[in-house]
Amino acid sequence: MTFNDIFKSSFIEKVTAFSPLDMCIALGLAFVLGLFIFLVYKKTFNGVMYSASFGISLMAMTLITTLIILAVTSNVVLSLGMVGALSIVRFRTAIKEPLDIAFLFWAITVGIVIGAGLIPLAYFGSLFIGMIMVVFVNKKTSDNPYILVINCCNDEAENLVMGTVEKNVKKHMIKSKTITASNIELSIEIRLKDKTTQFVNQISDLKGVTSAVLVSYNGDYMG
Repeated sequence: MTFNDIFKSSFIEKVTAFSPLDMCIALGLAFVLGLFIFLVYKKTFNGVMYSASFGISLMAMTLITTLIILAVTSNVVLSLGMVGALSIVRFRTAIKEPLDIAFLFWAITVGIVIGAGLIPLAYFGSLFIGMIMVVFVNKKTSDNPYILVINCCNDEAENLVMGTVEKNVKKHMIKSKTITASNIELSIEIRLKDKTTQFVNQISDLKGVTSAVLVSYNGDYMG
């Protein structure tokens, strides 16, 4: 094999047939949209612990997906091999927030669309999705559910607790009731009235009540 034979190989022909300018444009556009997705994620995050690495991974996923689609669209044989290779990949990282799945799918979709050359669809679609996310995810509601956990000593204390709850909350429903020899534990799902939790103090002061804890559904201690 001579030096000229190396430059006549099919591998070198594929390198010269690919446009570096197209790659730079596609990856640049993917970076801008990936950064936009990251900023929307940061703006709309409402979970307990914010993960900066997940936000950066959204940008990286947009770029990586764009690179894969550019390679796939340039060669039919490569596309079949790429599908086979990616089918054996398994991701085992747990998704803590349900909304994170939407952001992951958004980043992958943008990468696919840009790699396919549908740039207006990627930009206008991402702008629309971003507006929807900001408006609806950040929309506050006063009708959030809470769990009120009460420990009391006897039936009389239980009746006093239920009477106080009925007067001070908008809605309530007993989720569980555990009875032991010296304790009655109630778990009550409630909707707050006027966003106040002062009634929890009243319940804790009732005769026969040993503890009163109000917890939101995302695990935050409220009273």
